[in-house]
Amino acid sequence: MSAQYPPIDELKLQARRLRQAMNDHGDAISHSTALELIAKQYGMRDWNTLSALAAKMSNDTKLPLVIGATISGRYLNQAFTGKILTITERSDGLYEISIHFDKPVDVVTFESFSAFRQRITALVDHTGISPRKTSNGLSQLILDI
Repeated sequence: MSAQYPPIDELKLQARRLRQAMNDHGDAISHSTALELIAKQYGMRDWNTLSALAAKMSNDTKLPLVIGATISGRYLNQAFTGKILTITERSDGLYEISIHFDKPVDVVTFESFSAFRQRITALVDHTGISPRKTSNGLSQLILDI
């Protein structure tokens, strides 16, 4: 099993926080020294090695979808096809995606009541699965990618 590393921006933020903490305690260090110390913390010999691994992982974990693409999957356990309207990568590694369904999806399971949605915005990870769950434990959105 391979190790997981935060995105480079997060690693740099860790280095800035370390540098500030060290400076606050009277042990001033340079930003490059802080980067090297962060690399050591992750078991790497230097910053260049850590940043290369983090960049490779970041490229391996991108959501492989584009705006305007046709998509299918399940929303609230209902099958759908639709078109991707927007995709925004967030700093927490999730993607906010807006989808316009070809046919509205009934989001209510009660027999005598219906509520149809044709356009949704949801969060998914790089595999196209929403971390948010329905009351029965299923992911709210699962994309076929």
